[in-house]
Amino acid sequence: MELRDTDRALVQAATAVAKLRCRSQNHTVASAARTPDGRVFTGVNVHHDTGGTCAEVIVVGTAATQGVTGLETLVTVADRGRAVVPPCGRCLRLLGDYFPSLRVIVGPVDDLRVVPVAELPPVAPSAVAG
Repeated sequence: MELRDTDRALVQAATAVAKLRCRSQNHTVASAARTPDGRVFTGVNVHHDTGGTCAEVIVVGTAATQGVTGLETLVTVADRGRAVVPPCGRCLRLLGDYFPSLRVIVGPVDDLRVVPVAELPPVAPSAVAG
C-alpha cells in the first residue's frame, strides 16, 4: 500500500517523540498510532531489569485511557528516529487481536510502505528492541 500524507505525518510524530524522549537505555523506541478520526497517540518503550514494555503496548494503553477502541495506522521508530522498525511478535499478536484491520508502516526510511498487521511476520522482541 502507498503512504498517505497522514502516514508521513505519523512517522514524523513518532520520530519527534523518539528524538525528544529516547535519550537513555530506559527508552529507546517510540511509536505513534492514529485513530480513524485522526487523533494521534504516542508512547515510548520502558526498559527495566524486571522486564520491559514495548512502545506499541504503551500506545494502546494511552489510547485506551482516552476511550479509543480503534486504531487505524501505527508506526514504530528506533535509533532516535533514524529507523522504522516492525512490531515484535508479541506486539503483532496484541495489535492483530485488538485491531485486525490495523495498517502498519514498515521498511527503510527512504522506502516506507504500509502493510496490514496480519501480513507482518513475527519478529523476536530482542531483535527489535521495542
